[in-house]
Amino acid sequence: AISAADLALIVTSTSGLANTAREVLRARSTLPIVWACKGFNADTGKLPHQVVGEIATAGGVAGARFGVLSGPSFAAEVAAGLPCALTLACNDFAYAKSLAPELNGGAMRVYSNADLIGVELGGALKNVMAIAAGIGDGMALGQNARAALITRGLAETVRLGVAMGGRAETFAGLTGLGDLVLTATGTLSRNRTVGLKLAEGRALPDILRELGHVAEGVNSAQTARALAKKFAVEMPISEAVAAVLFDGLNAHRALQQLMARGVKAE
Repeated sequence: AISAADLALIVTSTSGLANTAREVLRARSTLPIVWACKGFNADTGKLPHQVVGEIATAGGVAGARFGVLSGPSFAAEVAAGLPCALTLACNDFAYAKSLAPELNGGAMRVYSNADLIGVELGGALKNVMAIAAGIGDGMALGQNARAALITRGLAETVRLGVAMGGRAETFAGLTGLGDLVLTATGTLSRNRTVGLKLAEGRALPDILRELGHVAEGVNSAQTARALAKKFAVEMPISEAVAAVLFDGLNAHRALQQLMARGVKAE
């Protein structure tokens, strides 16, 4: 299937990326790879570009070109041909700049970016914030609360992103603020749906079974909490979501704890 291809575009869930990339590189070691999944590797907590980079190195592929296509883009709307704007970030920025025009066109506008860490981290953490937004909406906390959550969620995303080597300005773009707003407010958001059902008191296994789709924010919340500790970064919203998902913390109690945090400069 890829014998005459110029590019392999992998659109699996994050859990399927490693095996798919390995097979692609085994078949054609010089073929560039771009993926559209967002999240962390469930076993290692690594970002997708780290996973693919290690696969290329282990396979002896020198100069491998790879990257991520990300941004605010519900799959159903993309499939329907509705307009969207995305960002392409590659390990080779010159390649990203040359490939972006090839992917750009019709209802899809594609920008290039050199910040793989920032682009991928924004795509992973917005799912965690979407779960939080869903919980808030399910508790009828109001639009003021949602706006505050999105803003402070972005702030902690930037803190971690910069600590990990990303660029602060990346998070003000499509893969940061843009994707966060969409996923935290859109009715098609799987992760927001998880939050809504958690607010109803539903058990996480039942929610995921009924959802029938991957909700990357569940795994990402656990990883975000670990990364916050590793890089000594304050991420109270991410930690609260992880506690609700995995530690049995009641959503109302989580809200009380967040609101009772000490006052500081913005």
